[in-house]
Amino acid sequence: MMDEKGQNSGRAPGTTTIAPSVLITIARLTALSVPGVAMMASIPGGVNRLIKRGSGEGVRIEIDEDAVAIDLYLILARNTNVRKVSRKVQAEVGRAIEDMVGMQIKRIDIHIEDIDYDYEVS
Repeated sequence: MMDEKGQNSGRAPGTTTIAPSVLITIARLTALSVPGVAMMASIPGGVNRLIKRGSGEGVRIEIDEDAVAIDLYLILARNTNVRKVSRKVQAEVGRAIEDMVGMQIKRIDIHIEDIDYDYEVS
């Protein structure tokens, strides 16, 4: 494939498509890796069945062009600072999505659904 200067860029022609389930997995695993997050919570209410929208295991995403909006439903460990953990999750998930798949982040909303008093941060 030639670039603007007529040089071979080394890439084969074609496109890459990212399934919504990939974004859900990245968001879920990244959120769970943040200290203070005990587990993902169930998504309350009915699941939207619109095209370009997906949900699974405490994550709901909405894709608009090359930007993604994410809702994360979390259960936190006891004795955690909700504000700090929420901000850390937003930062880490945003960085993971941008770095791994190159999509822009429209928003990341955190929904704290419960506190797990049996789970301690190590």
